[in-house]
Amino acid sequence: MLVLMLMGIAGVIVLPNIEKGMQDREVRRSALGLAAAARNLRSRAIDEGIPQLLVLNLEQNNYRAARGAEVHLPADVKFSSVVGGEIVDGEARQFVFFPNGSSHGGAIALSSGHGNSYAIRLEPLTGKIQVVPGARS
Repeated sequence: MLVLMLMGIAGVIVLPNIEKGMQDREVRRSALGLAAAARNLRSRAIDEGIPQLLVLNLEQNNYRAARGAEVHLPADVKFSSVVGGEIVDGEARQFVFFPNGSSHGGAIALSSGHGNSYAIRLEPLTGKIQVVPGARS
């Protein structure tokens, strides 16, 4: 009887934490995927000597890297804020990566409906791209 009670208490404590971890993983995976696409664009701009574009469609919750296919974020992951870049077509933002390694710079925050968030920071002069957990921008 004591064992069943302890298992019940452990289940009440552990199961919500597992669910939170799964939700955090979706946001983290999306942020790391977007950062990888941005790093790839920066590398291509340097290698090919041609500016490369990262276009975020805030309304449709997706992004497109250069001429690649659109990448849709999971249903519960949203762009919570976008700072920097150029506004194009109303709800879209465009970040340009230049052949000298620099970019427009800015920050892209992704969050879930459960409060988990990650920010992708684009440094304008150095072109450094970093993912920061728990940040808004």
